[in-house]
Amino acid sequence: MNLISNYSSGFLKRDLFAGITVAALLIPQGMAYALIAGLPPIYGLYAALTPQIIYALLGTSRQLAVGPVAMDSLLVATGLGALSIDDPSQYILMAIFLAFLVGAIQLLMGLFRMGFIISFLSKPVIIGFTSAAAVIIGLSQLKYIMGIELSQSNQLHIFIQSLINSNSSLHFMTIIISITSVVFILLIKKLNHKIPSALIAVILGILWVYFNGLDKQGVSVVGVIPEGLPSFKTPSFEVGSLKKLFPTAFTLALVAFMEAISIGKTMEEKYKNYVIDPNQELIALGSANIIGSFFQSYPTTGGFSRTAVNDQAGAKTGVAALVTALSVAIILMFFTHWFYFLPKAVLASIIITAVINLVDFKFAIRLYKKRKDEFVILIITFLATLFLGITEGILLGILISLLLLVYRASMPHYAFLGRIGNTNYFKNVNRFPEEIIQREDLIILRFDAQLFFGNIQFFKELVLNSIKEKEKVVKGFVINARAINYIDSTASEQLYDLILSLQKKGIRVMVVGAIGPARDIILKSKIIKILKKQNLFITSGDATDDFDGIKKKTPLQKKLSRQSNT
Repeated sequence: MNLISNYSSGFLKRDLFAGITVAALLIPQGMAYALIAGLPPIYGLYAALTPQIIYALLGTSRQLAVGPVAMDSLLVATGLGALSIDDPSQYILMAIFLAFLVGAIQLLMGLFRMGFIISFLSKPVIIGFTSAAAVIIGLSQLKYIMGIELSQSNQLHIFIQSLINSNSSLHFMTIIISITSVVFILLIKKLNHKIPSALIAVILGILWVYFNGLDKQGVSVVGVIPEGLPSFKTPSFEVGSLKKLFPTAFTLALVAFMEAISIGKTMEEKYKNYVIDPNQELIALGSANIIGSFFQSYPTTGGFSRTAVNDQAGAKTGVAALVTALSVAIILMFFTHWFYFLPKAVLASIIITAVINLVDFKFAIRLYKKRKDEFVILIITFLATLFLGITEGILLGILISLLLLVYRASMPHYAFLGRIGNTNYFKNVNRFPEEIIQREDLIILRFDAQLFFGNIQFFKELVLNSIKEKEKVVKGFVINARAINYIDSTASEQLYDLILSLQKKGIRVMVVGAIGPARDIILKSKIIKILKKQNLFITSGDATDDFDGIKKKTPLQKKLSRQSNT
């Protein structure tokens, strides 16, 4: 409702033009993506209708174009393929129910403010997953590109074996249409990306087949498309299917949200006159999928190419999406018969040209040169998606990312510090070996992470090994805790034992720079009983001066180093 109350009449011309322009792209794309999902082309148009109306009313992005997308369509085909459904009508019902299930998950995530969960999808995982999905999507269209019978699989090795064992002969006219369409679309995009190349390819493909009677020569066409708007129907399902579909639905909900939020954030950075709310986006996308499922839509989300076109065409508000939906509705009511002679090869060509950009070689090369650990994550995600499956690939990628995060947390960065000359600057002794005053009696360790059960052993080994090297001369040990924002119960207990053992060796232990949360934990735990408040300092310089007996704390320094919220 906010969309209407705050609408400026000056936006109408731009929104109208943008809405019609996006419709010109969405109509052929929608039918093409329905083929990826294993659905009749009409369901791509249904998915292009209701969901974007709901998103326009509830979403926080003003340019995001919602509808069927290649990635989600592939996930739909993967999830439903696992159910081994023989009846086409049952397959369609399950695709519609999947939209409801995805929407319900997204809506619940939004209501419980779980937008943060997208943080677990790192860019290497996303790029590895999308690149592999692009390969699978491209291969899934070979049967339409070459005009052969081919059993589909979302696992590369199985698909290749199917291709080798196929007894179907190539249909040369279909191949000619495919190659011509791909070259034409790419050429038009290169000349002027604002021209609706996909729509022109569709029109030319229809005319080519119609006037040459190619449908009678074996060229596969879309055929009869039902006329009229989708009817209201409650999604139906079986409990057994619900259990099998849930992993796919959850993956779809995450991937769809990831796509939409990444595109939305890009638009937000460009315009800076509105803010994307991840939780509201979940509610908007969830509602769009739930309500869309009652009008025969399969799962949808924001599309990369359509949003770019929407933006370039001058869209200012969600009214552009309403115009797009109106255009799709008009096509559904009056003009679906025009698509009877549309070759499926043209739709496959549209898909091929759309997914080419999903393979990001540049990012992979940058990772290989500068971040080999993350490059490994990208490659594992890519290969797992290709050979194990879509859902398995992204889940494995997330798992490995989390394992890498745990590994890094268990062995975080640290530095032994020393004073630079007569200044109050303390820097890493390995980075400034010539400028730092080397001391044997005092060790200063800066630990750049929270202390918790996963890294406390690593911390203890650092401390004990450093003391072992100077065992006969060291008299003081300073823990620079500026980067330690939390100390869990396990770390707190072991830190207590560590400090006690050092004190028994005659080593004075001091803590400097502890920020509020860590300082509160120290002051509330038994650590303070043996550490004593006089060994809490603001800076390494204060601790060093006190250790050397040069300068004692002022009242203000005492207050700042001991201040607690308890």
